[in-house]
Amino acid sequence: METVSPKVTIPFRMKSKYLEPAQQRVPNPELLINLVSRRVRQLAQGHRPITQTDPRMDYSEIALKEISEGKFSYEIGAEGEMIPEAPASPSTE
Repeated sequence: METVSPKVTIPFRMKSKYLEPAQQRVPNPELLINLVSRRVRQLAQGHRPITQTDPRMDYSEIALKEISEGKFSYEIGAEGEMIPEAPASPSTE
């Protein structure tokens, strides 16, 4: 006899408040995904946000807000490589 487990649904709670303005700045969805994932990785490693944040915001919301405010952007290198641009953080030496 097989037991059937109930389907677990995870709600998608991405706030379009940050997504739509970020899409205005980076219209290519694949590039936007890469920018957000790179910035999320940086934030998870301990980098500080470069915008004012709410304690309830997760890393992806912070990344989207930074992109929509123009504080985290990109440029395409000579070989087509994406090079993110962010203000240099003060070093703690």
